[in-house]
Amino acid sequence: MADPFVLNRKTILDRLGGDEEIFAVMLDMYLQDVDSNCATLAAALASGDAAALKREVHTVKGLLATFSDEDGAAEALAVEQKVRHGEAAGLELAVAALQARLREVGVVLGNELARLR
Repeated sequence: MADPFVLNRKTILDRLGGDEEIFAVMLDMYLQDVDSNCATLAAALASGDAAALKREVHTVKGLLATFSDEDGAAEALAVEQKVRHGEAAGLELAVAALQARLREVGVVLGNELARLR
């Protein structure tokens, strides 16, 4: 299990050249899409379409990495590799954990966005 997500605002802002406006837009976009991302993961898993699931997990890995969530991105990579290797055992739990991580990050980002406004 990954450690709780802690926002590293400085690292992200450094990558954005210190642009607070872009940072706020990124937070808002994440929050607008998190429920959809979770639903898309669930749908891809339920469909049994390994390519779709791998694509969605890869997208989630990038989202988490964008916010410097190394633990979450590593979790997504592990799921991506399970799918790539056709390992079905524990996949439902792994996807559920990834969805929980997306939501956890969303709570932290939502708090940060509220602080910025």
